[in-house]
Amino acid sequence: MPKTIGFLEEEFTVSVCALYTYGKPVSGLVTINVCRKYSQQRYACHGRHSQNTCEEFSQQADSEGCFTQLVKTKVFQLRQKGYDMSIQVEAKVKEDGTELELTGHGSCEITNTLSKLKFTKADTHYRHGLPFLGQVILVDEKDQPIPNKTVVIRVDVTAYRSSLTTNEHGLVNISIDTTNFTSSLFTVTVTYKENNLCFDNWWLEEFHAQAQHTVKHIFSPSKSYVYLELVGGTMTCGQIQDIRAHYILNGQILKDEKELTFYYLIKARGSISQSGSHVLSIEQGDTKGVFSFSFRVDSDIVPVARLLVYAILPSGEIVADTKKLEIENCFANKVNLSFSEAQSLPASHNNLEVTATPHSLCALRAVDQSVLLMKPEAELSPQSVYDLLPVKSVPSVGYGGPLTKDDEQCIIAEDIIHNGIVYTPKQILDDEDVYSIFESAGLNIFTNSKVHKHCQLLLPRPGMPMAYSGSNVFPLARGIAGPVYPMFPRENLPAVEVKETVRKYFPETWIWDLVPLDSSGRNELAVNVPDTITEWKASALCLSGSTGLGLSPVISLQVFQPFFLELTLPYSVVRGEAFTLKATVFNYLSHCIRVSWQLEAFPDKSADLVKKNEETPCVCANRQKTMSWAVTPKSLGKVNFTATVEALQSQELCGNKVPRVPALGQKDTVIKPLLVEPEGIEKEETFNTLLCASETGVSEKLSLKVPSDVVEGSARATYSVLGDILGSAVQNLHNLLQMPYGCGEQNMVLFVPNIYVLNYLNETRQLTETIKSKAISYLISGYQRQLNYKHSDGSYSTFGDHNGRSQGNTWLTAFVLKSFAQARSHIFVEMSHITSALTWLAQRQKENGCFQRSGSLLNNAIRGGVDDELTLSAYITISLLEMPLPVTHPVVRNALFCLENAWGSISEAQGSLVYSKALLAYAFALAGKQAKRSELLESLDKDAVKEEDSIHWQRPGKVEDVTTFCYQPRAPSVEVEMTSYLLLAYLTAWPAPSSEDLSVASRIVKWIIKQQNPNGGFSSTQDTVVALQALSKYGAATFSKREKATVVTVKSSEKFFEEFQVHDANRLLLQEVGLPEIPGEYSTTVSGSGCVYLQTSLRYNILPKKEGKVPFTLKVDTLPKNCDGVHAHRKFQIHINISYTGERPSSNMVIVDVKMVSGFIPTKSSVRKLQEKPQIQRTEVSTNHVLIYFEELTNQTLSFSFSVEQDIQVDNLKPATVKAYDYYETEEFTIEEYRDPCSAESEHRTA
Repeated sequence: MPKTIGFLEEEFTVSVCALYTYGKPVSGLVTINVCRKYSQQRYACHGRHSQNTCEEFSQQADSEGCFTQLVKTKVFQLRQKGYDMSIQVEAKVKEDGTELELTGHGSCEITNTLSKLKFTKADTHYRHGLPFLGQVILVDEKDQPIPNKTVVIRVDVTAYRSSLTTNEHGLVNISIDTTNFTSSLFTVTVTYKENNLCFDNWWLEEFHAQAQHTVKHIFSPSKSYVYLELVGGTMTCGQIQDIRAHYILNGQILKDEKELTFYYLIKARGSISQSGSHVLSIEQGDTKGVFSFSFRVDSDIVPVARLLVYAILPSGEIVADTKKLEIENCFANKVNLSFSEAQSLPASHNNLEVTATPHSLCALRAVDQSVLLMKPEAELSPQSVYDLLPVKSVPSVGYGGPLTKDDEQCIIAEDIIHNGIVYTPKQILDDEDVYSIFESAGLNIFTNSKVHKHCQLLLPRPGMPMAYSGSNVFPLARGIAGPVYPMFPRENLPAVEVKETVRKYFPETWIWDLVPLDSSGRNELAVNVPDTITEWKASALCLSGSTGLGLSPVISLQVFQPFFLELTLPYSVVRGEAFTLKATVFNYLSHCIRVSWQLEAFPDKSADLVKKNEETPCVCANRQKTMSWAVTPKSLGKVNFTATVEALQSQELCGNKVPRVPALGQKDTVIKPLLVEPEGIEKEETFNTLLCASETGVSEKLSLKVPSDVVEGSARATYSVLGDILGSAVQNLHNLLQMPYGCGEQNMVLFVPNIYVLNYLNETRQLTETIKSKAISYLISGYQRQLNYKHSDGSYSTFGDHNGRSQGNTWLTAFVLKSFAQARSHIFVEMSHITSALTWLAQRQKENGCFQRSGSLLNNAIRGGVDDELTLSAYITISLLEMPLPVTHPVVRNALFCLENAWGSISEAQGSLVYSKALLAYAFALAGKQAKRSELLESLDKDAVKEEDSIHWQRPGKVEDVTTFCYQPRAPSVEVEMTSYLLLAYLTAWPAPSSEDLSVASRIVKWIIKQQNPNGGFSSTQDTVVALQALSKYGAATFSKREKATVVTVKSSEKFFEEFQVHDANRLLLQEVGLPEIPGEYSTTVSGSGCVYLQTSLRYNILPKKEGKVPFTLKVDTLPKNCDGVHAHRKFQIHINISYTGERPSSNMVIVDVKMVSGFIPTKSSVRKLQEKPQIQRTEVSTNHVLIYFEELTNQTLSFSFSVEQDIQVDNLKPATVKAYDYYETEEFTIEEYRDPCSAESEHRTA
């Protein structure tokens, strides 16, 4: 559709085309809805005239996958005000056979501006004696040039008037003689048609936009000038650019000079990139003319540069001019990427060649085009690279700002009276001088030459007018560009012979690799093409020590075969739900074929399949057929669906033609998995233990039990053996927490543990290149992500500077500061990020050395009996000392003064300040204050909870958990954190921890590892980071080589038996086995030498049930509530009300996790819109879940809603869950169920 239509137009065309990613047209029903929306903010009236005006059109797509509709504008009343000045179009295509629906949007602006004049080129200054040059284009409302029309040029300060005719491109070249101009500035106005000044409240009047441009005079005492011709368009890299310079020189100033040197320079990216000179021979009386010079357009002046030319006259005066240069985005490192074949068969072989500067390191990427269609803004391009430069445009002043100008003797401009006539001196206040030209080029100038105009002291007479100041800006009506839909090449693809294929590999990202180039600057990779019928988009980014960064153009590889099968099925279903599996065969051969279908049966009874009668339909050229089967999955986990279509030999006619079988490729098989989930909600129990071997063997019993209401078949368990205290964490550095990572504090758990793992493995000499490479890559990506949460003042907050709604968080800033400083020994961290964070924290240090809080506590459960100031100050002091800063640093010294004073006032307190005292103990240990450390540890020993062979600390006044089942629940996050701080305090002693310290530490470690989750993390960020730091410190202090292998056996009371061996070579290896008998009794025996870490993970599902008192009031409704109309089947809203009803005044950060009903997907635009609410900090769409983040919740109810729509129809729908939980106090959660409106109504009728 056009991006703009005039309000007098009677009709316009809307075209909708739907193509597959491999370029072929989609066959289906196209529906177009065209609307002009009523503008309620402009008019308050209601009724018939206040409704949106819409028309709907529907038709089957043609053979090109398109539908074109001529829309009459009369119904939309384009001349009437009160409506939006745009037409909105929504198009839907329902694919034949599968009934999958695709949606696209477009818009076009309605304008009453029927013509526009615009300056395409124009000088910003004029010089006496040299013509003012410019170019104007006349376009219509669609920005199409209007040829052979007369335009009028006027100059405001003179009687100048000229009429010119536009050429075939709508252009007019303007040349105005300035010899007789005396004004300091003038405005050029270009007019096509005069406007009617009548204004109507109800109806639009046509408007014709004129063009205006204001020009200032350049002052020269000798009336000598140089002028650079305008360069139109964008310069191409690698070319030699010629520049023409006009000059006019005062012969009296030149005297007997035979030549004059003109210098030129190019400034780009804040520095002078190129320079040169041109010697001009001057003949007697030759004071006016043109000369040329040239320069090479290279990548060092991309994307924008300033060209300056100047000469110094014999009198000491400087003449100069400057012009802005627009250069295409290019790189010195020329990167090219190419496939050996532009079109391939699925699962075939191809070669990918990359060329660039020799010895470059290149990153290669190839992704399915469908990914880019969903998120095109994420593409890397030369423009996005140059947008990252700190200097993208030429500033108006040089580096460091303008220099102080020399004081000049001002000339008093007095009136002269001669023969009774008053002569007033010409005012040059608005004239630009040569100094201003250097300024506009972004240059400071040191010279004793004449670059300034004379200063004037005017003695104004009463009533004397002020100097005129004009504007070179004139508002022009602009078209609002609608979305541009890419049209794929419609080449006639040759009939390609295909072999029999079994297709089961369908990645979104195919190539993601780093490759070095050889001395010739090339590398060729042999690649296996995936099975997806699609178009792959590939690109390369290369880095060279000599030529820097380079980026290749995006290239395509079309993967295609003329006869193939596609399966349509949902991402996941819940066991017991049913859906229709659809298989569509596409025939892009030049002839008809007769086909047979087959869906492989499920001998393991993993799904019930309703077989169709055997059919052998005809599929003719460029046509498709769909077969469907009713499927009800029965078993849990991944169920593979295998479908086959085969072209048959047959004499039965297809229409009036005999079907043919291709010589090759008569059979295509597709295998796709479906995730079948159990009903209810998942529960997880983890049992961790540290066992040390003996010659006779150490045994331990393990009893796996599940509750009576467990969902049948959902229980599964694994048994893991590790030889190192950090083994589980090393294996799961990217996934330590089984939670989202969507905020600035959560991201740190992807960053910080890598530091401790690298330090620990390096110290114990276990670091391998594989682990090092993986950890370093996580550090780099975590570092880059964390900068997204930085504020301009150097601080950090949980969600960053989110629309200016948040302030820097003291806790998080200290956390990031410490972590960035520690990471510098492994990766590059810009020092400014560390110094700015330290400065921001120092500014919040009070006179007594304590720190003032900014932002909320990350976990408000750590609030003690005194002000939060103590725990905050202790935390920041620890961060500063761990950077490390010396105790003599002013900020650290003052902070320790704060802590010592605080400890003096609370030293007798017991119980209520456990967390604060734990932080103080570690802070004093780091500072080398051993007496205070010992005093605090002795005090804390009275608060310790000692159980058998373990020690830990818990919150004061904690109510013991009532165990509802046979397993002890995992400890709260804050208790793991404070216990870990105390482990660090015991291990931080000078010169080394005593044997007594290590004995206590080992008992603490036994309790901490019992709280680990299956991935080696804990409950949240802080406890995970501090606990892993403490465990790594303990592991390094107690590390020793094994004398001989440790043998671990696990066996059940039935027939199950498994043996593991752990030795120094595999101590970091995660050895795991599934436990088949649930419920069941198992026993473990450890023999040999050394200690091992054993972990059993049990997962099962239970149906959600109403609890008594819950920490959140959560209510979930769907709108509409009833299954009325077809839209309720395909689209509805999820409406949620939530508030915090726990024991604290407010919660910590809360995440609301909304799981989708099977076959439905969220409408992403409605989810993004939630972030406009001030209480909602962030939203995410993750597979079949929507995550909504709240910084905190109180007892005030918050309401929000978003839309979901049906992607694939699923029957017998089970309810889905909405879970709200406190990120730091994960035992505080509430779960509610919801159904889609039609299932809810059906359930109600059944009941």
